[in-house]
Amino acid sequence: MLEYWHWIVLGVALSTLEVFIASFTLLWFGLGAFVVAIALLLWPSLPLPGQLAIWAFSTSLLAFAWFRYFKPRMLDRTKAGISREAAVGQTGIIIKSATEHARGIVRFTVPLLGDSEWPYICEASLTAGDRCRVVDVLGNALLVEKF
Repeated sequence: MLEYWHWIVLGVALSTLEVFIASFTLLWFGLGAFVVAIALLLWPSLPLPGQLAIWAFSTSLLAFAWFRYFKPRMLDRTKAGISREAAVGQTGIIIKSATEHARGIVRFTVPLLGDSEWPYICEASLTAGDRCRVVDVLGNALLVEKF
């Protein structure tokens, strides 16, 4: 007869193996084992076939919920790969002022076009701490104006 702690050990082992295998499948088997451990704490006389049925059902339910509901909601929220039009109008903060011989650096709170820091070009003089707005994308630099 399997005890609740057997299922906890199995859950920890499977969840730990997920770190090394990185297939994102063993995690659901490990979490299903934790569900069985909780069920055994509530119903200590649960027979082995019932334990295995709960494990199979909970593993399937957790995997289905991940792929159907949770994973699609965790889309990449960065601005990587977006068009120039989506970058125009974004605001950032100057962290390094431009000099005669070097471009300045502007930082965005949300990554813009895959990076949170960009070199900028501005006709006005900007100092560190000033807010600016993106007007255009010029190669690997942003054309900004004071906000």
